[in-house]
Amino acid sequence: MKWFRRHRPGTMRKSDNPDQAHLREFAQTRQGVEGFVEPRTAVTEYTLLLVAIDGEWTRRRVPSVEWAHKFANNLGIPSYDAAVVGYPPRMREYNARQKRNGTT
Repeated sequence: MKWFRRHRPGTMRKSDNPDQAHLREFAQTRQGVEGFVEPRTAVTEYTLLLVAIDGEWTRRRVPSVEWAHKFANNLGIPSYDAAVVGYPPRMREYNARQKRNGTT
């Protein structure tokens, strides 16, 4: 019977060209950008978090940890493993400013 079939969970969305274009545009149009490579989870593939000097940030899926570090190196920005170094305080400060100003 159709009702007793097991539900198959969906597959995780992979990184695609729009994700990569967004990361490139963010890195090239902000100052002091650093990259934080986030590990794969049960919900998402690897992600690259880019944080500008003022704390503005963006996150997109990437194909692999190696790809993320190479991407950052090619753009001349430092990259770190987020699970090792954590996140910069300026990112939390930026989020707090956005919340205070009602722009989130």
